[in-house]
Amino acid sequence: MAVAFGLLAGRVFAQRAEAPETAPILAAFLAFAAIIAVAVVALGETRRPMQYGMLIGLAVFLMAPFVWMVLVSLHPPKAPIPPIAELIPRDESGNAQYHVSNYQFVLGHPTLPVSRFFINSVVVTFTVVIAQLFVSSLAAYAFSRLRFRGREPLFALFIGSMMFAGPVTQIPVFLLLRNLGWLDTFAALIVPGVSSAFAVFLLRQFFLQIPLELDEAARIDGASDFLIYSRVIMPLSKAALATAAAFSFFGVWTDFFNPLIFTNSTEMRTLEVGLSIFKNSYGGTNWPLQMTAAVIVMTPLLFVFLFTQRYFTKGITLGSIK
Repeated sequence: MAVAFGLLAGRVFAQRAEAPETAPILAAFLAFAAIIAVAVVALGETRRPMQYGMLIGLAVFLMAPFVWMVLVSLHPPKAPIPPIAELIPRDESGNAQYHVSNYQFVLGHPTLPVSRFFINSVVVTFTVVIAQLFVSSLAAYAFSRLRFRGREPLFALFIGSMMFAGPVTQIPVFLLLRNLGWLDTFAALIVPGVSSAFAVFLLRQFFLQIPLELDEAARIDGASDFLIYSRVIMPLSKAALATAAAFSFFGVWTDFFNPLIFTNSTEMRTLEVGLSIFKNSYGGTNWPLQMTAAVIVMTPLLFVFLFTQRYFTKGITLGSIK
């Protein structure tokens, strides 16, 4: 059924376009239909090679847009978007010629400090991730291991803050930062992101799975609450910490509105805002350079995901199994 659907969709598309450029698109439809068919077969089998083949095929299909973006970024500046059959840049002799100088031009742009944008994003992201893990883990330890009056209602109220969308709190946060004199500084980009109700909830659910007998044994040896937190709980929570760090990294690195609102000068912009400035001022009609800037923004996200993807499944299921 999947293959038939792919054939039908590709045939309809080709009849409407009636152009030779539709051949790669038709092939993509057929490839996607074949991947679905293999997935259906693999799910009904217990043999690992078929499952691995299905996953590899799906990964190749999902990575195709990123590969397309990288290949477009290696074309000559001011070149139009190439057809799919001409994605590999070539010189007049037909030999492959990759314009790696596009990355040097974007990072060393004469009017826009793209390298400064990159440094700002790195500093803000890593500072927020580290500070958020520390603060959130302390709060999660208190909500999961300490007993005090009003703990459950306070935690419910704390989790209830997740119901409010980010734009709802942007104006109060902006007014607070203005009164503190922190606008257009690193403090405005870092401090609002230190607290995360989601990270507290994620870590608390994991801490609840750690046996309380470990705390009692540590207290018999004379350990304080902070010593139990740092020597017992944290070493056993590496998976939860990695999951929370990954989610925090993705959220801060791709944040657009907060850096746009809380900063005014070009030197304090992050990569997401800098990419928008680059597109509006220079790269809007220059697709290779625009794709080059997009690759620079997405590459750290891809590497972080590749190194932390094994924790995502465990992070999603935290607290679901007792």
